[in-house]
Amino acid sequence: MVTHPTPVATALAYRTADILSLVIEAPTSYTLTLSCPDRPGIVHAVSGALLTVGCNIADSQQYGSVTTGTFFMRVEVTTSAGADAVRAAIAPVADAFGMRWDVHPVGQKVRTLVLCSTAAHCLNDLLFLHRSGTLPIEIPAIVSNHTDLAPLAEFYGIPFHHIPVTADTKADAERQLLEIIEKEEIELTVLARYMQILSNDLCRELEGRAINIHHSFLPSFKGAKPYHQAHKRGVKLIGATAHYVTADLDEGPIIEQEVIRVSHARTAEEFVQMGRDVEGRTLAQAVQWHAEHRVLLDGTRTVVFN
Repeated sequence: MVTHPTPVATALAYRTADILSLVIEAPTSYTLTLSCPDRPGIVHAVSGALLTVGCNIADSQQYGSVTTGTFFMRVEVTTSAGADAVRAAIAPVADAFGMRWDVHPVGQKVRTLVLCSTAAHCLNDLLFLHRSGTLPIEIPAIVSNHTDLAPLAEFYGIPFHHIPVTADTKADAERQLLEIIEKEEIELTVLARYMQILSNDLCRELEGRAINIHHSFLPSFKGAKPYHQAHKRGVKLIGATAHYVTADLDEGPIIEQEVIRVSHARTAEEFVQMGRDVEGRTLAQAVQWHAEHRVLLDGTRTVVFN
C-alpha cells in the first residue's frame, strides 16, 4: 500500500528544508589582513578573489608606506562560503604578490595570558572590560611573580599562577611560563605592569604576540619613581605607551599612546594616580585593536586601522 504525505506534512517538510538552508547559508563575517611589497593591482586582485566566493565587502582600509614600500590592507567581508573557501580564494593572490596574510572570524575571542606583579590598575581594567564583553579576548590564566593580586584573579574566577623570579630561577620561570602558553593555547601575552625583564629568547618567541605598557617618560625619566622625577622637573604632560615587546627594552613598535595635561598645582602622588588611569586605558585600547586584527607591523613601526 502506497501512502502519500498529507499537505500539512509536505508543508512542514518544505519549511524544515528552508530553515536548514538558512542555517547553512547564513553569512558569516571575516577579517582579512595582509601586507606585501607595494605595486599596482593589489586591491583589484584581492577584491576579485573575494568576489569569487560571494564575499560582500563591509569595510576596507589600506595604506601604502612610502618609507618601507609596503602595502597594508584590512578587509571585513560577509559570506556564506566559510573561512576555508575565503582562504582558498586568497591563497593564489597572496602567492602572486608575496603577501603575509591571515583570515579570522569577526568577533572570535583571542586567548590572552596576562602577566602582572603588584600594581593592580592595569590588570583590573583588563578583567573588568573582559567580563563586560568590551574586549574580544578570553583570559584562561593570570601569571605573577608575586601573590598580591591573587584575590583579584579569584574575584573574577580566573586561574592564578604564582611563578617567583630571581636571577637564579629566571630561566626556569620562563620555561614554566612557556608551558602555560602552550597548554592554554595562548595567542596574546599582555604585560600589565609585570615588573620583570623578559629574556631575549622569550622576546623572540613572543614576537608580535606580546604587549607591554609603560609611562611615556622613558627614556627621559628612567629608574625608580618616574612620576616623582617628572613632577620635580615640572612637566606639563604625562601619559603612557603600549607597545609590542622586543629584546630592546621598552623600544618595541608602538601601538597606542595617550597623554593628559597636568599643572604645577598637582602633587607627585596625583601624578601617580593620573598616570595609572592613563596606563589602564592605553593598554586596554592596544589589546582591543590587536584582538580585532587592526594592528600590522611595519618594521619598527605599526599600522593601526582604527
